[in-house]
Amino acid sequence: MAKGPVLIDLEAQETKSVAEAPPVPDLTPPPQGQAMQSAAVLAARRPSRLARWFFGFGAGLMGAIVSVAAWDFVTGLVMRNPVLGWAVTALLAAFLLVLALIVLRELAALSRLAKVDSLRRDTDAALLGADLAAARKVSDRLVALYKTREETRWARGRFADLAPDQLDAAGLLGLCENELLAPLDRMAAREIEVAARQVATVTALVPLALADVAAALTANIRMIRRIAEVYGGRAGTLGSWRLTRAVLTHMVATGAVAVGDDMLEPILGGSIVGKLSRRFGEGLVNGALTARVGVAAMEVCRPMAFTTQKRPKVRDIIANSLGGLFKSGRT
Repeated sequence: MAKGPVLIDLEAQETKSVAEAPPVPDLTPPPQGQAMQSAAVLAARRPSRLARWFFGFGAGLMGAIVSVAAWDFVTGLVMRNPVLGWAVTALLAAFLLVLALIVLRELAALSRLAKVDSLRRDTDAALLGADLAAARKVSDRLVALYKTREETRWARGRFADLAPDQLDAAGLLGLCENELLAPLDRMAAREIEVAARQVATVTALVPLALADVAAALTANIRMIRRIAEVYGGRAGTLGSWRLTRAVLTHMVATGAVAVGDDMLEPILGGSIVGKLSRRFGEGLVNGALTARVGVAAMEVCRPMAFTTQKRPKVRDIIANSLGGLFKSGRT
């Protein structure tokens, strides 16, 4: 090999500007809505049989201990001081009366939810069998369900005028959906928008991991309860938890709590979420997942399946509820 200096022709090398350089890869993972996904898993998780036995026997044991202790306290107080003892007895009786009223209210709420579920099953059966007589019974029950609702007074009057002209089950139930349920669908959609905006704001501002999960779960339970009330369910505490578990279990099983690539496309466009601040991006994704939960709750709580009316689009709800939040966040 020849020894000597090596000449490099710099002019022959292709020069590139800084603008043409490839972008630096973004190694930060995009927001995944961790608060909503954790809340969904917690609500949908079914406790083991051993855990149910533990809490059931524990509750029974604590109830027995408290009852015996209260009885001994009251009877002993009556023997020592009859006036004070009977006053405490009256106070205890009033407490038990209030407790009984709460239990009756919860039972009534569960009964009302069962009535809505039965109405939905009968509606599906009437549509499947094209049974006009069954459809008329279902429509009468639906009108009776909303007879005390002032916001449905005009819709009930219009349905009463148009119902005699319907000669088949599909037409009659379609009229029910268009006249009676369409206004309630809009009310439920507004509840979803409010809840999605609230979850997005709270999870974007609260830096604590467990706090944003608790806030997201609480807001979703309240939203599902309000949607049930819109459609006539009026779920109590136990009913709200049962509905929440049913909705979130279905979403976890179908993978609907996963973050899709186009979830926030209506308001963000493309991959802008990955370029936002971490907390703000998490808030937007949690709000979008709340919108998905709300639409699933509408399908669960609605006394009729969506047939003539279109199922609300999650994209539209996200755009209406989070669009202004995103604009204010960018400015």
